[in-house]
Amino acid sequence: MSQKNAGTTMEGAAEGHARPTLRTVAAEAGVAVTTVSRALADDPRIAETTRKRISAIADKLGYVPNRAAQRLRTGRTKVISLLINPRHEFLSFTSEFLGGMYEGLSGTGYSINITADSLGDDRLETIRNIRRHSLADAIVFTRTECFDDRARYLLEHDFPFVTHGRTDFMTPHPFVDFDNEAFVRMAIARLVEKGRKHICIVMPNEKYTFGQHLRFGARQAATDHGMKLTIPTEVDLDSEPDDIAATLRMLHTGPDAPDGYVCVGEVSALITLAFLNDMGLAEGQDVDVVAKRASPISNHFRPRIETIDEDLRATGRAMAKVLLDRISGAPVEDLQVLLQPEGPFSISR
Repeated sequence: MSQKNAGTTMEGAAEGHARPTLRTVAAEAGVAVTTVSRALADDPRIAETTRKRISAIADKLGYVPNRAAQRLRTGRTKVISLLINPRHEFLSFTSEFLGGMYEGLSGTGYSINITADSLGDDRLETIRNIRRHSLADAIVFTRTECFDDRARYLLEHDFPFVTHGRTDFMTPHPFVDFDNEAFVRMAIARLVEKGRKHICIVMPNEKYTFGQHLRFGARQAATDHGMKLTIPTEVDLDSEPDDIAATLRMLHTGPDAPDGYVCVGEVSALITLAFLNDMGLAEGQDVDVVAKRASPISNHFRPRIETIDEDLRATGRAMAKVLLDRISGAPVEDLQVLLQPEGPFSISR
């Protein structure tokens, strides 16, 4: 195909008259349609120079894969369905986590479909709908529960998925998790080093597995160090910010108020710093705060506080790899990733 014809094809595509196809790209590249198909799928059987040349031609012509045709031919949608809770303990959770997944899926042809996972609704119905109607090749979901019905359902139907967090099921399944038990032990140990005697932590709801890990680690650390631990029962991480702040203020109206705080996320850190400021308590003097850091936004907390890092972008990349390996049929025992807290402690700056 001449440059003139290629230009005409692009103009036609823009006007909706002629959408470039694999045949269009093949004619321009002077190769077979199957070669184009394999090259655009990054098939290693096609020489890298050929793959790059065909990819450049496809971009020039404005070729976009016909997902409907691909689905009919392969039985796959090339879509990953990501279920995310709109309210999260990290302000940056979606951007960091999603950014990592995009990086991990780059060049694979997979796209991500995001669905809101409302914690108050039937969380299983969305999963059923995706599987029944073949809306995705695999599912990612967060806020995993100890005996999560979604994981049980997908295991029973052998549908590819990976959880952000673990379950307590005996049957193994793919997951990527952060070692929250190690995090809270490190945080409490640091507060002990700073001379604190009474630690307060607003925890996730107990039904979430990471909430169980945090509680176990915190109680064990408090026992090991012989210190007092307060976990408010009136609120959790999903409570309204004003309610959390009010509960923390109440703890300072009586004797033996907490002098150290562990914040599980950015939101609870902001609430804690605000209430301490409102009460005239100086961080680093009257109290100390150690928070989980998940993004650069924590660098702008004032006053500056000590942090322990959870790399959500690395979590997203790990999720993408586990998913692709699961779709390819890798053994489940190779698809379980437990990421460690990044230390030593750093000062938000």
